[in-house]
Amino acid sequence: MELELEALRAILKPAWTVWMMLLFAGIAIYAFWPGNRRRFDALGRIPLEDDNRTARATRPEE
Repeated sequence: MELELEALRAILKPAWTVWMMLLFAGIAIYAFWPGNRRRFDALGRIPLEDDNRTARATRPEE
């Protein structure tokens, strides 16, 4: 039984590394794809926007 687990580990360890590299490459390609720039720029400006506008829109008038 232990021999089978060691063989499985020897197969899965390099496969896990390849999977993580492919996942990273996919995320990087998605993040830097030219069509996503406008949306990411808009999302990046959210912390800099005025909070009073949002607070007034969600708070009922007194």
